[in-house]
Amino acid sequence: MYTEWEQGRVLPTDWRDELCEVFALPPAALGFVDTAPPPSALDIPSALEITRIDAEIVEMLEQQTDHYRLMDRKVGAAIIPQTVAHVEHMEKLLRTALPGKHSHLAAVALAEGAALAGWQALDAGDVTKAWNLHDVAKAAARQGEDPAVFAHVTAQQAYALLDAGRATEAVELVQYAHTPEIARRVPARLRAWLAAAEAEFLAAAGQHRQALTMLDQAADALPEGDTDPELPFLMLNSTHLARWRGHCLARLGADEAVDDLTRALEGSQVLSSKRAESGLRVDLALALRKRGDIEGSKTHAQRAAELAGSTGSARQRARIAKLLVD
Repeated sequence: MYTEWEQGRVLPTDWRDELCEVFALPPAALGFVDTAPPPSALDIPSALEITRIDAEIVEMLEQQTDHYRLMDRKVGAAIIPQTVAHVEHMEKLLRTALPGKHSHLAAVALAEGAALAGWQALDAGDVTKAWNLHDVAKAAARQGEDPAVFAHVTAQQAYALLDAGRATEAVELVQYAHTPEIARRVPARLRAWLAAAEAEFLAAAGQHRQALTMLDQAADALPEGDTDPELPFLMLNSTHLARWRGHCLARLGADEAVDDLTRALEGSQVLSSKRAESGLRVDLALALRKRGDIEGSKTHAQRAAELAGSTGSARQRARIAKLLVD
C-alpha cells in the first residue's frame, strides 16, 4: 500500500489523519485535496441573472432615450459616451430578460437608443461605429417586431455609406427599407421621411429625376404638425422638408436651392438644433457658391463653422473646410 501511494496510483484517504501524523505534514503536502461536490440542478438557476421587464422599466428606458435625444439637439457629440452606455445597459437587460410583451417593447427602446447613438457617432466622424450601432438597432427592431422602427433605423444606417463615399450602396440600402409594402405599414410622417432620405441619396448618386420624384412623394405624404406620438424618434414638418429639399437641390446644382434653404433657415424649428442649423448653413453656402455669390457663401460657411465647433460635429466641419478652402 505504501509503495502504491508513493507512486501516485492510490490515495489512502481512509488513513489520512494517521499519515499526516506519521509524516508530520499537512494534508495538501501529502496529496490530499478536498473536492467540492458537483452543483445540484436546483442550485443552477440561482447563478443566473434573470430579469422580468415590466411597463415601468420600459417607460424608464424610453424616458432616458428621450433625455439623450433632447441633449443631443443641444450639445451634439459631447454626450456620445452617455448614450452608448445607455445602449449597453439596455443590451445587457434584454440578454437576461424573460420573453413577453414588455421585453418586445424594451427591444424597440433599444433600437431607438442605438440608432440615436449611431447618428451621434456619424456626426463625430466615426463611420464604422455608426454602422455597428445601427446594426444593433436593426437587430433590436426585429426582436421588437416593429416595422416602423426597423425601416427608420435601416434607412438611417445608409448615411454611414453616404459619408464613406458609397452613394450607390446607400441608395440600395434605403430602397430596401422603403418598399411599397413597408410604406403601407408605417405612419405617413415616416413615409415622408423615408422618401426624403431616398431623395438625398439619389441626389448624391447623381440621379436627378428620381431624386425630384422622391421629393414630391415626401411632400405629398407629409401630414400637418411636427411629430406623432407613435414616432418619438422623428420630428419632421414642412420647414424641415424645405431644408431637405434645398439640400438635395444643392447637391444637384439647381438654382432654386437657395430659395428653399433660405425659407428653411427662417423656420423657427431649425434654430432649436445647432447641428441642424449648421447643416442648413453649409447647404446654403454650397448653393450660393454654385450661383456665384462667393461672399454670401463664406458668410454662411463661417457661421456654420462656429455652430459645428460648439457641437463637436466632425461631419459638418469636413464639409465646411472644403467650402472655405476653395
